[in-house]
Amino acid sequence: MALVSDVDASQLLTFPLDVLLAQHLDALRLKSYSEYTVRNRLVHIRLFLRWCSLNGISTAAEITPPALQRYQQFILNYRKRNGELIAAASRHARLVPLRVWFRWIARQGRIADSLSEEIELPRLGRPLPRCVLSAREVERVLSQPDVSTSIGVRDRTILEVFYSTGIRRLELVHLGLQDLLFDRKLIFVREGKGKRDRYVPVGQRATEWLARYIREARPAPAEAAFTETVFLSRHGRPLNRDHLTWIARQHVAKAKLGRTGACHLFRHTMATLMHQNGADIRFVQEILGHADIRTTQIYTQVSLRMLQRVYNRTHPAA
Repeated sequence: MALVSDVDASQLLTFPLDVLLAQHLDALRLKSYSEYTVRNRLVHIRLFLRWCSLNGISTAAEITPPALQRYQQFILNYRKRNGELIAAASRHARLVPLRVWFRWIARQGRIADSLSEEIELPRLGRPLPRCVLSAREVERVLSQPDVSTSIGVRDRTILEVFYSTGIRRLELVHLGLQDLLFDRKLIFVREGKGKRDRYVPVGQRATEWLARYIREARPAPAEAAFTETVFLSRHGRPLNRDHLTWIARQHVAKAKLGRTGACHLFRHTMATLMHQNGADIRFVQEILGHADIRTTQIYTQVSLRMLQRVYNRTHPAA
């Protein structure tokens, strides 16, 4: 198969879109993008390709500004399984990979340079976390797993690590035994978001649960490749992100707090409680692995919001 760079612009216009997509994904891998990012791009661009197929579009030449306007209208009206419209953040997530892809196509033969600009991204604010637990509420959630069973010990350990460190669920999936620095009470996060490594403090209680899980409840790995993975299923395979979400969500529901949430709930709660208890926002940024301090500053706003609630509830003149 000829490389895109080996053909002229007129040929490129007639290249099948699925071929251009495959070559784009290969280019991302060559730039060391994570496989998770590559798969994410694939999912969202395939949605566009399915729409193109239904509308008789198969080559770059057939992608026109009016066609892109129709696709954006399709995304605007896209509904979830429950019939609700998808949120602006979800529309944004579907359109950004498409915009990047068009820019890549243009760079190969300087065609359709303006196509990417035809994609108008929805404006996104920085929404505050919808739910943050109190320290007492967290303890109630942590007490839900049945620690008389190996699965219960595993689930309790997972929740303890989420709450203690605030790491992301994909970071927990990739956690290896060599990343647990018990003597220093640290966890080494390898290639977190943006492929950035970082050290994260882990509390004494979470450290003790990790040690107990590894000693008593961690199953034998199903394959040699999994020998270093910390958290395994009952069959000895690494947990996936969706299963982690299910684990966290079911224990939050069992606590009957009238709240909803899963893995990120512990991240939000940990950051908010640390900031309320006096942690400088830049230290919280370092722990969470945020590249931009503005992302971390949402926890300052959450703290102020909670302060106002306390004020309104307790001040005689409020």
